[in-house]
Amino acid sequence: MTSEKQSQIDALLAQPVLARLATADATTGQPHVVPLWFLWDGEALWISSFSATRKIKTLQENPRAAVLVEPDAAHPSPLQAVLLQGPAEIIRQPRDFVARQAITIYTRYMGEQGVLADEPQSWAHDPQGLLLRILPEKVIAW
Repeated sequence: MTSEKQSQIDALLAQPVLARLATADATTGQPHVVPLWFLWDGEALWISSFSATRKIKTLQENPRAAVLVEPDAAHPSPLQAVLLQGPAEIIRQPRDFVARQAITIYTRYMGEQGVLADEPQSWAHDPQGLLLRILPEKVIAW
């Protein structure tokens, strides 16, 4: 991959656009796709979630995941999309790290003031809260 293409990928992943996480049921193969917020740290994609969600239950049985990120009108890009594929690691501890990382993700989308509201604060400190860390094995951009 050229350095220009990598720069375009990093620029798109730095924007607060929605991503779509795809998982597949280990027994039936049924795919499941959900829109969500994320954080790209230059190496891994981070997602805040909760243990009771379908995506987490599915990933516990089959950790393979794909994430599609597309620009939107507010965040244009020369790329049409970036697809990241790899296993999702479920991180539950340490609790303070999970909460801090969740707040960082929420701040990207809600802003410095919006993240101070009760609802995102309660999400970040929910005992069922956890993180997904996806270290992509394959990245495709077009």
